[in-house]
Amino acid sequence: MSRIEQKFQTLARMGRIGLIPFITAGDPDPGLTVELMHALVEGGADVIELGVPFSDPMADGPVIQRASERALAKKVGLGDVLGFMRQFRATDKETPVVLMGYANPIERMGMPAFVAAAAEAGVDGVLVVDYPPEECQEFAAALRTRQLDPIFLLAPTSTDERIAKMAKVASGYVYYVSRRGVTGSASLDLASIAARIPEIKKRVNLPVGVGFGIRDAETAAAIGKLADAVVIGSRLVQLLEEAGAGKEVQSLRNFIAGIRSALDKE
Repeated sequence: MSRIEQKFQTLARMGRIGLIPFITAGDPDPGLTVELMHALVEGGADVIELGVPFSDPMADGPVIQRASERALAKKVGLGDVLGFMRQFRATDKETPVVLMGYANPIERMGMPAFVAAAAEAGVDGVLVVDYPPEECQEFAAALRTRQLDPIFLLAPTSTDERIAKMAKVASGYVYYVSRRGVTGSASLDLASIAARIPEIKKRVNLPVGVGFGIRDAETAAAIGKLADAVVIGSRLVQLLEEAGAGKEVQSLRNFIAGIRSALDKE
């Protein structure tokens, strides 16, 4: 059983909604990444999504694009991200971490080498935006042999056929993109999400996390009434972008603690 599966079983027993924050590795500074990860846990994160910087993050809006650009300017690559993971695992053996990114860095390293390195570093899941489920059965199987979960995105436009294909290869949880478009844009249509989640759960026997467009405690609490977990990313990256030097860690910890409190009141 993976750490992610264990975490969601624990959350279910406790009647709690999962909180899954995202940050980009290496942003705003490589020396802060591990400290920021610990701050997320201290604030109440259940799972961390750690973004792998990439030069063409096509699913991401301008906020996360800028974060990737800042990290890449400081020469942060996939090998560095795995190094951050090893540092994090030196003192945190329990919090699941999902690497989120794009296929190119993995393919440059080579799939077998990446899977082995990710497992050795203590990664728990991998979400590759441009690996569609029908094209990565081999990758998903390789991950599961090392107890890593292949995580996939579902969108409002996903067909029943696409959901069925995803259900055959996914594990850990499903990331439902709450609306069309890129991260960090537009507003949430709660009625649409409320209608869609039960349809997904009929076809996928996994927890469903909802992300894209969650920017504050109010919207997080509203999503928490509908889903198994709340995913929040662009707002955190923006918070780090706006925080003054030396204030990034505390700002992130306080913000996540506010989200956690709002979810626990529901």
